[in-house]
Amino acid sequence: MFGTSGIRGPVGETVTAELALSVGRAVGIDADRIVVGRDPRESGRVLTDALAAGARECGADVIDLGLAATPTVARAVGWRDADAGVSITASHNPAPDNGIKLWTPSGQAFDEERRTTIERRVREEAWDLADWTGQGERSHWDGARERHVEALTEAVSIDESLSVVVDVGNGAGGVTADALAELCCSVETLNAQPDGSFPGRPSEPTPEHCGTLAATVAATDADLGIAHDGDADRMRAVAGDGTFLSGDVLLALFGREAAASGDRVAVPVDTSLAVADALASVGAETTRTPVGDVYVAERASESGVAFGGEPSGAWIWPEETLCPDGPLAACRLAALVARRGPLAELADGVETYPIRRENVETDEKGRVMERVEGLVADRYDGVETLDGVRVDMDEGWFLVRASGTQPLVRVTAEAREPDAADAVLEEAMGILADARA
Repeated sequence: MFGTSGIRGPVGETVTAELALSVGRAVGIDADRIVVGRDPRESGRVLTDALAAGARECGADVIDLGLAATPTVARAVGWRDADAGVSITASHNPAPDNGIKLWTPSGQAFDEERRTTIERRVREEAWDLADWTGQGERSHWDGARERHVEALTEAVSIDESLSVVVDVGNGAGGVTADALAELCCSVETLNAQPDGSFPGRPSEPTPEHCGTLAATVAATDADLGIAHDGDADRMRAVAGDGTFLSGDVLLALFGREAAASGDRVAVPVDTSLAVADALASVGAETTRTPVGDVYVAERASESGVAFGGEPSGAWIWPEETLCPDGPLAACRLAALVARRGPLAELADGVETYPIRRENVETDEKGRVMERVEGLVADRYDGVETLDGVRVDMDEGWFLVRASGTQPLVRVTAEAREPDAADAVLEEAMGILADARA
């Protein structure tokens, strides 16, 4: 039922009011107070009502934030002394989808043990409903966005005024524009009107989807551009010359700024060598996790981990919150530019390497990956099976990993030289071909 980022899928099929009701009951069993917020998708109103009803039936009070960014919801759990938080969102997925994310008081997503407990309760309908005297109450809190802005302006200072273009993507990330304005930046917004059909651009902030942002930044005197997904847990960026920065470069910049000598930075197994090399320059190192911001957050909660991030755009500063906070990332990036100079120059200071990617269709992902693991174990040292099969070699690395949502096996290869990257990819594809034979 749960993927790495909560429950997610098409409304009326995977995600229904019945499911939301059940999840509300399952969470409400051992909670006195729950915070709930939603992204702009119209289906979120129905799902919020159903989830709140389920939680109240089991005796929990519900604080409804209404339209709110996911990091606002996650932070609000602690602000309102609640036991859990629920975001009704499909994040960067397309408009027909919706979903449910669950948060702890620390701002961390429910871990595997908690998710398994909720899934079991839903499957077994393992709850006792309160009688008419014991049902919870529902209240509304309109101050969550302002509280988030306050938290951001307390955490970040910008000494030099910047010009920033913020592409909200018709999502819930307007808090970023508010916070940057409070930090004395000149802010222009794109797609700022919340609309769950995402008319301005698709929700996921990719280079292909953010062409208007890049063109706007390049054609004006803007210092940088910011792009969010539907619930603003992700943040991607455009330099002042209109260049859309890769997620690995952003991860290297953020990690190098956050970490000191001896620190670790949590990254997923498919992260570029560029990040490890950038961190080595300040005496820090990476610690690898499975793909998914929930796993990065779990590692970021450990002592000695100064920062965690995913190249897809999830950034976690554990001293602030264990939720990926796109608005916080936007403010931190603006502060970095104000302090250290143009983003394009900062990005040029991160040495990048050629990465090769291929997808292979198969209806037997489990069998194929089992055979890949066996073949690799026989042929290589430096094998890691944290998430898929990763092999580190002198000239580079490759990762063979089953897609979590599609009938695909994904192959990623990287080396410091193009010819070596091609050779590593060819080697990995050969292993996959042997596994499929």
